[in-house]
Amino acid sequence: MMLSNFNKNLEKYARLIAQTGVNVSKGHTVVLQISVEQADLARLITKEAYQLGASEVIVQWTDDIIQKEFLSHATEDRINNVPQYKIDQADDWIEKGASRISVVSSDPNAFANVDGDRVAAYQSATGKAMMNLRKATQSNKVSWTVVAAAGKQWAAKVFPDLPEEEQVDALWDEIFKTTRVYEADPVTAWKNHDEKLATKAEELNKEQFTALHYTAPGTDIVIGLPKNHLWEGAGSYNSRGEKFMANMPTEEVFTAPDSHRVDGYISSTKPLSYAGTTIKGMKFTFKDGKVIDFSAEEGQEVLAKLLDTDEGARRLGEVALVPDPSPISQSGIIFYNTLFDENASNHLALGSAYAFSVKGGTEMTDEELADAGLNRSQTHVDFMVGSDKMNIDGIREDGSTVPIFRNGDWA
Repeated sequence: MMLSNFNKNLEKYARLIAQTGVNVSKGHTVVLQISVEQADLARLITKEAYQLGASEVIVQWTDDIIQKEFLSHATEDRINNVPQYKIDQADDWIEKGASRISVVSSDPNAFANVDGDRVAAYQSATGKAMMNLRKATQSNKVSWTVVAAAGKQWAAKVFPDLPEEEQVDALWDEIFKTTRVYEADPVTAWKNHDEKLATKAEELNKEQFTALHYTAPGTDIVIGLPKNHLWEGAGSYNSRGEKFMANMPTEEVFTAPDSHRVDGYISSTKPLSYAGTTIKGMKFTFKDGKVIDFSAEEGQEVLAKLLDTDEGARRLGEVALVPDPSPISQSGIIFYNTLFDENASNHLALGSAYAFSVKGGTEMTDEELADAGLNRSQTHVDFMVGSDKMNIDGIREDGSTVPIFRNGDWA
């Protein structure tokens, strides 16, 4: 990729993130979470957001190397407790209705050699402290988007066979391809893509299946769906009625399962990068919605800690359909990053369900959501289960079935 060209594409990307990602409008507060490695992109996004009328852009820098030092050496009371000022800051963002842009670029194995208990303790403390922010995000009270940038260590993991100096460019090339940056007008391209996914979601909403039956090698599972569940495509609306795009790229339509009606076994089809560790070859057995047995070929210990996060970590909070012929899947690349890998494959999530996945959900209390079958948890972790060998049937109230997926694609 030529550099002059790259700078132009990075500008187009920044504009797309600000405009389509979180739809910055006059008077908005924007919170940007991004690695110090990605300063150029951060400056461009900030500039675009102000041009679109933002009142302020708050940049929160992250650094894997410094974070690793913290997780390895900070005293235990600092690992286990999030200071009040950070909680107040998050509450301030919620009050301002701040739009959040998270740019992911981390090394998938950033914390692989750190004591797993310390990482788990920190994840748990942060999860509890940021509960209000998670709730505001998961009920779409505010606009939010997760996008990617090519980090050096991440690129090396995705393209180990390329010479070192070509790895980052190769990853940027994939990011630009999958987010439609190479199109003459990415904003319009996204509008068309969004409409296509919305049509699929609408078809599924009309059906109101009571459950889905998945079969594939290593998988035979029935996942119940709550009454009045809502499937959603790419675009979402915040409580101010403004449209945003929660994930870029995205190829999924998704809803919440009934967290008490999941029975059978399911195998993962791609590695999962979680808490700075790679987990491979997962298999779960569910009964009455709960994981009663599990295993992993790699990262079993980390998976066990994830499932012990809280009561809801052993139940499902999301079911998402992604056709295997989708562009990311066809690239044949394993990205070791959920944002990309989940859009290559049907996936499920352990942990919290999105409140908007059931009619009237964003106005419900936690108790009401739980009664409706929507899982509550302080975690939400997607894992990939789809392949070109997967079939899915929709089960109607009367027990009759309708093919939804055949050999990994829409039936």
